[in-house]
Amino acid sequence: MKKLVYFLIILLSCIYANAQTTAAITEENILTEVETNDRKIQNFQPDDLPWHGRRFKATAGMFFPVNNTEVEVNGTNGNIGTDIDFERDLGFQNNTVSFFGTFEWRASRRSRFNLEYFYLKRDSRKVLQKEIEFKDHVYPVNAEIAAFMDNQMIRFAYGYAIVSKPKYELGLLIGAHIMLADVGISLAGNTAQVGYRDNVNFTAPLPDIGIWGEFVLGKKVGLYANVNYFALKIDDIDGRIISYNLSVLYNVYKDFSLTAGYTGLNFRLDVTRPKIDGFFKWGYNGPTIAATYSFGNHVKFYKH
Repeated sequence: MKKLVYFLIILLSCIYANAQTTAAITEENILTEVETNDRKIQNFQPDDLPWHGRRFKATAGMFFPVNNTEVEVNGTNGNIGTDIDFERDLGFQNNTVSFFGTFEWRASRRSRFNLEYFYLKRDSRKVLQKEIEFKDHVYPVNAEIAAFMDNQMIRFAYGYAIVSKPKYELGLLIGAHIMLADVGISLAGNTAQVGYRDNVNFTAPLPDIGIWGEFVLGKKVGLYANVNYFALKIDDIDGRIISYNLSVLYNVYKDFSLTAGYTGLNFRLDVTRPKIDGFFKWGYNGPTIAATYSFGNHVKFYKH
């Protein structure tokens, strides 16, 4: 009996010792594998990534904005025009599809220049539910009208990185949004023979200042964000603008990447001039998708 007890004790001791050894080896293997995988994930230099910190970057894509537009154009005879909601009163679609393009030049580690272009053309036909006065003509209730709005937005900006690290940058922006707009209304259908047609076109440059940030989230993933605002009144022009953008980049192959984001702008311009008297208010926001091509040598980031 004693021999059996001794044998069981020795057997259990051997099993316990073997289990401890196996557990230690397994734990060591797991830790080694985790550390190896972690090193693989983290083993990259942000300033060597094909999409980050390059001298030049060109982007082109589609924008899907939701629009809100209000226009008031007073007559040359002193009559006050109607405050027109283009979506509600003239039948414009809120949701649209447009093209945009951007180009970036990194002149140095901290300095960058940006050029952006956005174009949106819309038109509509509707039987008026209320009387509208636009410039020197009155468009009566039940009249069928044709309306259009062509907007081009050009933006120049200079960005300076106050904080410039390989994995993140934070800085200031100064630039200007330049809007080229052409807006018009005319009688259509059976009422077109009356011959009413009015349009207003103008170019409105508005400066803005803002902040921006760019972050390396992974070997193939980056994040960019900016917010801009400015209000200015000079003589007979009063303008206000706020814009914002948030986009995520995914590097597909070498110098080519895809970006998805969300952007918006709110713009109001009040003008009191002999040829143009009234206000133009336009706001849009929505998602974007685009392709990006980065080229040129890398800027040199400091590691500390």
